[in-house]
Amino acid sequence: MAKPTRWVTDTGPEHSQWYIDRFRRLAAEGADLAGEARLIDALVAPGSRVLDAGCGTGRVAAALALRGHTVVGVDADPMLIEAAGATYPGPRWLVADLAELDLAAADEPEPFDAAVVAGNVMTFVAAGTEADVLRRVAAHLRPDGIVAVGFGTDRGYPLSAFDEDSAAAGLRREHRFATWDLRPWREESDFAVTLLRRPAE
Repeated sequence: MAKPTRWVTDTGPEHSQWYIDRFRRLAAEGADLAGEARLIDALVAPGSRVLDAGCGTGRVAAALALRGHTVVGVDADPMLIEAAGATYPGPRWLVADLAELDLAAADEPEPFDAAVVAGNVMTFVAAGTEADVLRRVAAHLRPDGIVAVGFGTDRGYPLSAFDEDSAAAGLRREHRFATWDLRPWREESDFAVTLLRRPAE
């Protein structure tokens, strides 16, 4: 990996285990952890190929797999990928830096119908690599493929910068919402879910 992610530089060594434990606890308590997956499922055809970029502990990828999609989950943190594989058999789990993503080298050459970048992933990638991340995700989409990106608007990555980076990556913005359940976007919203599309060639 060219640069350490902010997941590494901005948190302590115990953070990954805390994150794993947190989502296992939420799942055990019956929390709704599939909101992002429901949205993606509504956007794509049955049996689509979906990339979960920055998959963390795998909750979104697993929910999509249960809905019949072929899912590949990718994260830079080996501990999170190990936890995902232990908790959710089914999707393929890979350790990779999103800024250098090359799934063809990992025997996943087929393009994806959609990608999801949830859980504040864009605010945890290495500073200065945001455009590279979006470019590499876009490169793995088929023409007319869609990507859904969600992150907090108060986490150091302005939406204006994100819009510039996504346009530079060749992605066209179609919609923006304040939540994964599609509540209307307002300037004062503290979270943004943006739907981007790779134009058809």
